[in-house]
Amino acid sequence: MRHEQIPSQDDGTREFTNRALVSLTCEVRQGTRPWKTTRLEDISPAGFRIVWLPGCHPDIPLKIRIPGMKVLTAHIRWKKESSVGCEFAERLHYAVFEHIAGQADS
Repeated sequence: MRHEQIPSQDDGTREFTNRALVSLTCEVRQGTRPWKTTRLEDISPAGFRIVWLPGCHPDIPLKIRIPGMKVLTAHIRWKKESSVGCEFAERLHYAVFEHIAGQADS
């Protein structure tokens, strides 16, 4: 499993977060819009990055369905070129993060 330690800012303190590079097909939606298929590119217990989601609105929470997981809620934190960065409404338990990262390796 490929994990990368990256710095993240949280209330002015610097901490390092496990981040796994993945390539998983998942579904996302905002509000009552239809589910759209996209690719999950990396994930950490705090958030994830997906391929560009046309028409996404940073002020509307995002729902994400990752294969084998319940629907999770996240908030869009940034959009850049062909990627969207999101923060989970509730951090993933480390075992759940490891499970998702493990799916990508198999």
